[in-house]
Formats: sequence, C-alpha cells, structure tokens
Amino acid sequence: MTTSSNTKTSVLPTGGGAALMDPSDAAILLLDHQSGLFQTVKDIPVADLRRNVEMVARLATLLNIPVITTASEPTGSNGPLMPEIHELAPHAVYVPRKGEVNAWDNGDFVETVKATGRKTLIMAGVWTSVCVMFPALDAVAAGYEVYAVVDASGDPSEMASRTSLARFVQGGVKPTSTNALLSELHRTWARPEAAELAKLYGLAAPNYAAVMESFQKAQAVAKASA
Repeated sequence: MTTSSNTKTSVLPTGGGAALMDPSDAAILLLDHQSGLFQTVKDIPVADLRRNVEMVARLATLLNIPVITTASEPTGSNGPLMPEIHELAPHAVYVPRKGEVNAWDNGDFVETVKATGRKTLIMAGVWTSVCVMFPALDAVAAGYEVYAVVDASGDPSEMASRTSLARFVQGGVKPTSTNALLSELHRTWARPEAAELAKLYGLAAPNYAAVMESFQKAQAVAKASA
C-alpha cells in the first residue's frame, strides 16, 4: 500500500514530497530494543545502534510523532527495553506482549497501532530479521506503508542483515537509515525546530557534529573580530 500524494499534507505545490513520508501520517514502532538481545548484535556496533535509537526517540518527541514500544518477554533472557527510549520520548506507549515473537500476533499491539490513526509506520528493532521483519510484512499486508530503519536495528550477522534487506524489498517494506529518516521528516531549515533538529544530525552522523562545532567556532571568531 502506498499513500496517495493527494492525501499528504506535506506535498508542496512543486510536487516535492509526493514520494516522501508525511510526518502527520507517521507513527514510530520501536520493537524489542532489549539489553539481552543487544549482546547478540554483530552487524552494527551496539553503541552506534543505541545512539541511532536515541536519535529516533528525540526526533519523535520534537515532531510530535506517536511512538509505540513493545517487548516479547522483558523478564526473560532477552532483557528489559533500553530505558533511553521512554526517557527521550515520554509520550511513547508501551504494549506488553504475552510471549509472541511477532508483535503483529498480539491484538493489543495491533489495536494500539490502529488507534494512532496513522497509516505510515516507521519500524526499528532487534533483531531486524525477526522482530522488525515479521510485523513489517504483516503491516504491509494490512494496508500500511512501512519503512524499516536499518541502522536503528540490529541482527546477529552481516548475512542476516543482507537477507533482511532483500526480503524487505521483496515484501514491499522500504529500508531507510536514521540520517535519511531525520532529513526526510525535517524537509526544510525554515521551521521553528531547526536549531534542535540540527543537533540531531550529530547523533545520526557523528562527524556532522564536528562540522557544526567548526561553524560555531568560526562564527564566534568573526563576531569577536567585528
């Protein structure tokens, strides 16, 4: 299912945004970012993974995008959810599951997603090949437009990650990255949250933080010399 550009509030008169996400139609689903599962992730450094998830949570708060979190068995070996998500996105709604591996098998989870009224779902989780893959494919089958944030997700191997990407594409799920997600929802610097959004680029692309620091230093020197 692809959202019609005619229904997107983010499409400009030029046609810009017709193929991009509409923030007003988006919900973010953060699936099984659990401390035990983090220890099995091998396709991305865990520090990078956690930083990217933090960026997504901050972005959701800044742009007032609904967030739903869930865990299959947080009291078991998979461990609890990383606390930063709910700290940085205090509006996030946690949906407990009864052991279902696939979040879309849980009726409460599906009803919580429906209750957002949003038809564009942005998903990330651990493992990518299971905890993101299964609900993402089911959500597509249910009529949602689904994006998978690959670097805010993690898998046990590079092979699992590559296989996940192939199956996403075959199943109609659109892979994206934290940096692309931030830019796609940001769209323009001519907005009141621009300064706060700029800080998030330092999380999505750490080297960009050095660019901003250099720019700020140059501005300070120029101001002092004036």
